[in-house]
Amino acid sequence: MFWLLALAIVLVVVWQVTKLAGKDKRATVTKWTMRGGQPRLVDEVFEASTSGDLSRMLSVLDKPTHPVDHHYLLLSIVEQTYPRRGDPKMRNLCEEVAWRHLREFPELAEALIADDKASGGTGILPQVPTFQKLATLLTQQERFEEAVNVCERAIAFGLSDGTKSGYEGRIERIRKKQRRKREEAS
Repeated sequence: MFWLLALAIVLVVVWQVTKLAGKDKRATVTKWTMRGGQPRLVDEVFEASTSGDLSRMLSVLDKPTHPVDHHYLLLSIVEQTYPRRGDPKMRNLCEEVAWRHLREFPELAEALIADDKASGGTGILPQVPTFQKLATLLTQQERFEEAVNVCERAIAFGLSDGTKSGYEGRIERIRKKQRRKREEAS
């Protein structure tokens, strides 16, 4: 008899839980990320930076967030606009956000290093394509000295551009283009 009573109770509980779950069809998913070795709720800046939606990214550009998430937002905007730099509006936006990224990078670099160490990493900065993309954009506009300056800043942070010759080789190539341009003008 106890079996039947226990089974009836279990069935009633399952039925009630199922009934309650069916009332709210909206599923709420809480997303977390690790920052500084601690779990942190994902915010709208994180969501925007991973969305691939440029207008969404731009809409949260000035929202307060964790520095690591701000770094990835700036990087994502540069990554979205750089391939479209043939459009003057996209080129200007890419350059504007890239310069902002470089201006803010000293503080962002500290947060990136601390975050990596807290997660068990070596505390080495990841590649930051903003530097190489801005240097390329400036070189294409024949703003050679500014492009060299960007490369030198990357070197000062110990960054790699992923090429065999690194930013040093990039500087050599920029200088070579600059000399060629001078010779053509003479």
